[in-house]
Amino acid sequence: MAELLFREDPYLKACDATVVAVHENAVELDRTVFYPMGGGQAGDTGRIGERRVIDTRKGATPDSVLHILEPGSAPSPGSRLEIELDWERRHRLMRLHTALHLLCAAVKAPVTGGRIAADKAHLDFDIEMEKLVKDEIEARINELVKSATATRPVWITDAELDARPELVRTMSVAPPRGEGRVRLVEVPGIDLQACGGTHVANTAEIGTLRVARIRSEGKKNKRVTVELA
Repeated sequence: MAELLFREDPYLKACDATVVAVHENAVELDRTVFYPMGGGQAGDTGRIGERRVIDTRKGATPDSVLHILEPGSAPSPGSRLEIELDWERRHRLMRLHTALHLLCAAVKAPVTGGRIAADKAHLDFDIEMEKLVKDEIEARINELVKSATATRPVWITDAELDARPELVRTMSVAPPRGEGRVRLVEVPGIDLQACGGTHVANTAEIGTLRVARIRSEGKKNKRVTVELA
């Protein structure tokens, strides 16, 4: 079981870690600052020692993380190494992931899917196309950015989440379970939902957002894509 440092402090850029297992080109560590792909958010990149990490994925158990290395020799189990994120890329992911929480607040409709990449992010909504007005959505999410509202994680039990299904906003993504508790992300007065991703500490840190496009991806999927301006 790895210590997932990003859960408590997404601003940690580096740490020392010990290699506990090697699976061909994937390495497991006893602790990590790398977020594994999940909840629509891309996995982190960076380095372990002198080796490049080109992706990060979830392992076989809830708290195991696979750091995917570029082709070449892998470090040996027991090695103690410094690990470091590609911080600028991670920070963009944090800004965009938090932006999607604001988008959830701006568009009052069920969320059917979403994705956060380093250059853009989108949510799919079950809503009529004519109700999605680009200029109105863009103005609203930037108003919420400028509100400079602090974000915070909140932990509840699995049973509490079961009793409040409205906290699961994205129908295609199940919140991470397995520990008896689930993490929520709260933007007070704006949004509260189950989410295991990484976020900025204050909405003002997102910066100006642009609605890049709105298009139909099917009967129940109207996609709104946002970018950092």
